[in-house]
Amino acid sequence: MRRFLYHPLSAILIFLPGVLVLLSLQDTPAADSKDKLPHLEPVKHKSYTETMPGGKVKFEMIAVPGGTYLMGSPKDEKGRKDDEGPQHPVTIRPLWVGKCEVTWDEYDQYWKSKPEGNDPKPGEKSKDVNAVTRPTPPYADETFGHGREGQPAICITHHAAMEYCYWLSRKTGKKYRLPTEAEWEWACRAGTTTAYSFGEDPAKLGEYAWFAGNSEEVTHKVAEKKPNPWGLYDMHGNVSEWCLDHYRKDYYSTFPLDRATVEPFLMPTDKRFPHVARGGAWSDQPVGCRSAARRGSDKTWIKLDPQRPQSIWWLTSAEFVGFRIVREVEELDALKTLRSKVTRESE
Repeated sequence: MRRFLYHPLSAILIFLPGVLVLLSLQDTPAADSKDKLPHLEPVKHKSYTETMPGGKVKFEMIAVPGGTYLMGSPKDEKGRKDDEGPQHPVTIRPLWVGKCEVTWDEYDQYWKSKPEGNDPKPGEKSKDVNAVTRPTPPYADETFGHGREGQPAICITHHAAMEYCYWLSRKTGKKYRLPTEAEWEWACRAGTTTAYSFGEDPAKLGEYAWFAGNSEEVTHKVAEKKPNPWGLYDMHGNVSEWCLDHYRKDYYSTFPLDRATVEPFLMPTDKRFPHVARGGAWSDQPVGCRSAARRGSDKTWIKLDPQRPQSIWWLTSAEFVGFRIVREVEELDALKTLRSKVTRESE
């Protein structure tokens, strides 16, 4: 687990283990003054549009401010689960967040593209540690009948989502990755403190999300509902979204409550499960679409895969999960080289 902590009387951030990073705390609010959170920093970077290799497919990245907020849900929030607390102050640095969930239009550019240079064949290991790997052919229709054009990519494993980010980073020269769980909640809340980014009333969810009450049991094209206050679409509903972190039910209990933890995340390992998925999906009730709601993956998500070993690329029983990408303004060294460690031998 990686964690940054700051001393309230110092301008020194301690990167555990062993690396010191200097950062001014002049604009950081007192973490124990919970009534002052969230604290938003001025936005100095700009949103932009990225053109994918080939020039036909584009996606937008929204400039999201840094700041400090209370992660998790209060004890009196309706539908709250034990893994959502205790609430604890977290500091997030400025970043870009995908305006929409990654669509098949984008993902197809990766897994259907022809390998170049030292790229190994799909599913094979390469002696080149920097080689791009691509998914093996899926066992069944990868869309599971949910639709393709403009639709969020679904049934993508956590490993596959990370490898997509690695490929995209290589192709664009920009470091894209999955959001940490803390970054995801910060982006979803968009400066709010309520159960949803639009308030407390779940009756309004249909204006912002595709969920069990209006989805007709399928995914929908991205950006058909209202965005959150920062211009991000489908943060609630449509598909749950992978976060970088491994899932741990009592993870929040490991954080201090009297000072902010900077950019926390639970480092993924070579284990296939469990990882965090956030935001709820087309199949969820409103309570599962709340900003603080958490979901951990497990082996039931691949239970219908008859292959042995079961695919590390595709999920056969998780039509509700997809992903969104982020890019930090100043990426930590620990994340610059981070890549999925999952292999066919992983449990």
